[in-house]
Amino acid sequence: MAATHEQFSRIRTFIFDVDGVLTNGDVHLLASGERFRTINIRDMFAIEQALQAGFRVGIVSSSNAEGVRNWLTNMNVKDIFMGGPIDQKVNAYLGYVTRDGLNESEILYIGDDLPDYPIMSRPNVLSACPADAADEIQAISRYISPKNGGQGAVRDVVEQVMRAQGKWGSILKTV
Repeated sequence: MAATHEQFSRIRTFIFDVDGVLTNGDVHLLASGERFRTINIRDMFAIEQALQAGFRVGIVSSSNAEGVRNWLTNMNVKDIFMGGPIDQKVNAYLGYVTRDGLNESEILYIGDDLPDYPIMSRPNVLSACPADAADEIQAISRYISPKNGGQGAVRDVVEQVMRAQGKWGSILKTV
């Protein structure tokens, strides 16, 4: 089932997984044991544009990388739910929805692998994924980006929603 313009136009909240969505899923291990990830600058720009346009942006990830958390905080992402058991991601999501009184039909969740399945399979959530997501995730996603995780998938999805709402490209109006 493909997402429609009407479904994109209802979205008020973006929720992203980290590894495999904001990153390409690679984790580089340093001699110190520290891990680092790479995030696409265009994906970062899209998140900034979404925040400036008044969208809520949340992160739900079992990863608890301090560098990623610091980067998100510096980007002014306020709703960051990182760490905890992989099988508890859905509880973090439900806690966020309940805490903030979010309407699931206004949420677009972007995930890429099996731990995202319980959230993405919820009937009212608009589910999206990168092109290289797990087969099971692609099967339930209403929108599959032509871009891979960490390589523009976030930009693509955010841009699709913002274009449907006439909010993409506002930076061009200031030139």
